[in-house]
Amino acid sequence: MSGAGTQRDVVFTFSYETYTDAAKRGMMRPPDRILHTLMESDEVGRLIVANPFRFLPTTLARRAAGREVPFPATPLRVLHTPMRMRRDDPLDIAGIEREYRAYDLELARLADELELVRPVVITTHPLVAGFSPFEWAEHVMFFARDDWTTSTRWKAQWPSFQEAYRRVAESGRSVTAVSQEIIDRIAPTGPHAVVPNGVTPEEWTGPAPDAPEWLQRIPGPRALHVGTLDDRLDVEGIVAVATAHPELQIVLMGPQPDPGYLASLAPFPNVHLHPSVGRRELVATMRNVELCLLAHRRTPLTEAMSPLKLYEYVASGCPVISVDLPPIHGISDRIRIVPTMAEFAGVVDEALADGPATEDERLAWIHANSWAARHTTVLDILLDRGGARSGLAVSSGGSTGA
Repeated sequence: MSGAGTQRDVVFTFSYETYTDAAKRGMMRPPDRILHTLMESDEVGRLIVANPFRFLPTTLARRAAGREVPFPATPLRVLHTPMRMRRDDPLDIAGIEREYRAYDLELARLADELELVRPVVITTHPLVAGFSPFEWAEHVMFFARDDWTTSTRWKAQWPSFQEAYRRVAESGRSVTAVSQEIIDRIAPTGPHAVVPNGVTPEEWTGPAPDAPEWLQRIPGPRALHVGTLDDRLDVEGIVAVATAHPELQIVLMGPQPDPGYLASLAPFPNVHLHPSVGRRELVATMRNVELCLLAHRRTPLTEAMSPLKLYEYVASGCPVISVDLPPIHGISDRIRIVPTMAEFAGVVDEALADGPATEDERLAWIHANSWAARHTTVLDILLDRGGARSGLAVSSGGSTGA
């Protein structure tokens, strides 16, 4: 309740996904976890959760068909979905300004209707961060989970994202990001901090669950890569490892937006493609393989990522091999870092010989790298706990160890 004790009223906005998307995937991505923290925090009074713009006809059809996940609304917590008669954002800067001033105006009206007092805003949307005025808010934070200016999916919007970054930096708004590389590319002049990804201890503690039936049918040793199987994946490197280690069963798990991209893997009987699975099955898979892989190509996008899967790999206790990307250094001594995916072949035997982490090591690492520990920094700046906004640069780095 606003005004009571130290509680603050907060507005949270998604980027290009909705609350339904987050709920269906188990609230597992960084923005989802921040929202979960806000919803559970005793320091948050009234809370507005805002989806991005949605296409009006599609949204109404989804609601009529019951395809939206119910939001746990209360008198102090609401979900807002702004709708419009266009699917995509305009590509010109003037058009972007109009759209996101309109988005801002809707939120301002709702904040006034709900009687929010000195609200603070945390947005995961780059265009909201750069183009929405938020003159009615006390403070605005941009949380960046990727460098939007290097994502090929959003290439048409790169100029708008670059202008948004410039405006965020010029405005003095605070920035939290999953890697130092993203902070450097935005170059904020206001409070900023690196807040790497983390894990949920409840998912990873306790005895290892049984392996899924499909995984049991694949003989060991098994090496697992999890994630969207798109152009971030180093297919040539996987071919090199599969050729050098025919006894190693390589499992690539995730959606395949372009199956043709993986065509060169078809001749290899020791490469297995598997679709995405739910959270419980994902945890069971990671805890029952012998090796985990981060098999990315080096690109401007991947060099700024803090791969969530890498934290989950370490939480599983499995030995890990990763391509050398700046944000992964210092996460754990259990990760063998090599320059390129093709060079994984030279360290596979050593990594397998490491075996699983001891349970004490694994649990210590999990608790040191929990989402709760990560979000201390986010809330410090957002809520200005202890005058945190006066410290321009703070850090919430990853732990070494298990």
